[in-house]
Parts: sequence; structure tokens; C-alpha cells
Amino acid sequence: MFEKYLLCFFISMVPMIELRGAILFAAGWELDYLHALWVCVLGNMLPMPFIYLFARKVLTWGAGRPYIGKFFTLCLKKGERGGRKLEARAGKGGLFLALLLFVGIPVPGTGAWTGTLAASLLDMEFKSTTIAVSLGVVLAGIIMSIISITGVHIFGL
Repeated sequence: MFEKYLLCFFISMVPMIELRGAILFAAGWELDYLHALWVCVLGNMLPMPFIYLFARKVLTWGAGRPYIGKFFTLCLKKGERGGRKLEARAGKGGLFLALLLFVGIPVPGTGAWTGTLAASLLDMEFKSTTIAVSLGVVLAGIIMSIISITGVHIFGL
């Protein structure tokens, strides 16, 4: 049982899969939803400070390099595009709530990784970014838990 929670923890750290996918694995393994939710939230949040503090520097460095340059440039553009959309919709004052909802509504490409990178590229302060992304991850976890619980009961999965 512990191994399955540990796998959920690590799955939730993987970009693009993140908590959203880990919650589905937890539901498939019939793990306790509340425990799985917190394990996945912690796993999804663990990379966040590193993304905020180092991602821009690493991506900028790698953008001009052979072999990795195209991928790093794509990541930079995706983060900048996400950040600009957030800023345009919310303005500077509403950026916190926009970031929370951006991360919290479980749509592909809007998780903690992209949200944190976007906040970093927008020079949003670390504390506000951490709180907004954390609350967004919890919101996404609750939504995904409801979806997976409902799916299990409706479809008998």
C-alpha cells in the first residue's frame, strides 16, 4: 500500500501529468481519497520552488544550445504566453486569483509547472506565487477527486 502512495507522490511531480494524473492512478488503485489527495498535493508542490528560482535561468541558457534549444525555447514561449494571458485577463491586481484559477482548473497544460514558470516570467513575488499555486493545486486535486469518485461510481471502474 505504501508503495502505491509513493508512486502517486512521484507521478504528481512529472510535468504535464502532475497531480491530475496521479489522482487518477490513486483512484484506480482504490487508495483512500483524502490521503491520496494530500500525497499528490505535496508531490506536485515539491518541484515548485526549483521551477520558480531556476527554470527561467536554465531555459534561457538552453534556448540557444544545439539539440535542446528548440525544446527549451518552446518551454519559454509556453510559459511567457501563459503568463501574458494571465496578466491580460487579470491585470496586475488580479494576478493572484488568475494564477490560482489557472492552476486549479484541471485542463491540460495549466498545472503547477506551467503556472509557476509563468509567475516567474512575470516577476510575481515568490510568496504570492507559492500561495496561489498551492491553493490551485489543492483545488485541482479536489476537482479531480470528485471526477474520479464519480467515474468510479458511475462506470464501476
